Amino acid sequence: MDTLYQQTHKQVHEIQSRMGRLETADKQSVHLVENEIQASIDQIFSHLERLEILSSKEPPNKRQNAKLRVDQLKYDVQHLQTALRNFQHRRHAREQQERQREELLSRTFTTNGTQKKILDIANMLGLSNTVMRLIEKRAFQDKYFMIGGMLVTLTVMFLVVHYLT
Repeated sequence: MDTLYQQTHKQVHEIQSRMGRLETADKQSVHLVENEIQASIDQIFSHLERLEILSSKEPPNKRQNAKLRVDQLKYDVQHLQTALRNFQHRRHAREQQERQREELLSRTFTTNGTQKKILDIANMLGLSNTVMRLIEKRAFQDKYFMIGGMLVTLTVMFLVVHYLT
């Protein structure tokens, strides 16, 4: 039992060191390291099952100590399993955010597409093309009226500030 316990304990420490390397691994090798860690954890769980059986066969005066050691190993391995899952979850969320960011950056936002959609909707509503052209012309003219109004307002404000102060 002691040799199996020592081997398992050593494997737990190796997994802990691999978990540290997992944070610094590049994107291509991170999956390989994760798979290696998961395989080691699975192997340790099978060793723990064997250790539980062996600890129950220990002499009564050593049995409690053996069970405590196995339980501690089990707790450590469960902690490593949880840490691996948390890392995988964070990595998956980060990759998803990167995909969404790339998708947003690749989109082109144009008003022409919006204008075409409005025309399609207007055609569905039964408005003629001539009415739509008149609306577009009016919107174009309104833009110039707005810019002109802004310039007149700025001029009036400048004159008021200049002559009244």
